[in-house]
This record gives sequence, C-alpha cells and structure tokens, in this order.
Amino acid sequence: MTNLETIQQRILSWNDLSKYLHLWRFQQKKIVFTNGCFDLVHLGHIDYLSKAADLGDVLIVGLNTDDSVSRLKGPSRPLVDQHARATLMASLRFVDAVVLFDEPTPYELIQMVQPDILVKGKDYNAEDVVGYDIVTAKCGKVETIDLVEGYSTTSLVQKIISGI
Repeated sequence: MTNLETIQQRILSWNDLSKYLHLWRFQQKKIVFTNGCFDLVHLGHIDYLSKAADLGDVLIVGLNTDDSVSRLKGPSRPLVDQHARATLMASLRFVDAVVLFDEPTPYELIQMVQPDILVKGKDYNAEDVVGYDIVTAKCGKVETIDLVEGYSTTSLVQKIISGI
C-alpha cells in the first residue's frame, strides 16, 4: 500500500467511523474528538492537534465540509477544498481518523462518537463547547487548549491579500 493510500484510509464515512469506534472501545482506547475547518493549516493548528492527541489514545477530527465552511466563514471560503483539507489532516501522524460533517455544528457527530475527551481552543469556555452536555453526561471531560499567539487562518488570509 502506498503512503497516500494509507493516509486516505484515515478519512472515514460516519458508518466506517462507527466500526472503528467499536474496535477502539473494545481495545479500551481513550477517544479524543475535536473539530474545525482547518482551511489553511498553520503552526497553530499543528500545535493544537498534537496537544489534543496527547490527551488520549485515538484522535478523531471532525472536518467541516466546503458548504459548512462557506456558511460559517462566508462565500470566499474555504480556500482549500474538503478533499485536500481531509487528506492534509489525515496525513498528520497523530490523527487517527478524519470525518466530514455538513451540519452547522458537530453535535450529531459528537453524539455518535461519544468521545472520552472533547477538545477546543482556549478561545472557548468548556461549558460553551458544542457537545459539552453529551461528553459530561458520560463522565467524560471537555478540555480547552492554549492557542499559539499570532497564528490564525484569518490573519494568514489578510497577510496574503495585503501582500506581506
């Protein structure tokens, strides 16, 4: 199997993810979930995702579809299509699975995954994170991770536009 095929096997449908979840739970793996658009991947994303992965045994990334990103960020986004973004996320050695979602929030996906740990950036209060109720109801934890100062997709886009 080629490296690219190995990477693409980590991009899962909801149905395939469900099968992996059964296996990981049988193996008593601690499942970590996070989500985002991950439009232009930068150091802040890598730092955040690697720290999220450190919290458990399996890291699942819920990735907004192109339509979902456009609804959230505006018609000029995403800059990178969902196939490319999913492939990039899946290529990170500490990401075990990438699954696309088209809903306004990943609530339904979190309900299906039932993670042990739900992760977002420190720009959120844990209690305000979508899925907080699901995770805490099963005695899981919601963790917020410090963000790397000066790194955001919006600031990168602005630098590109201004020619800096």
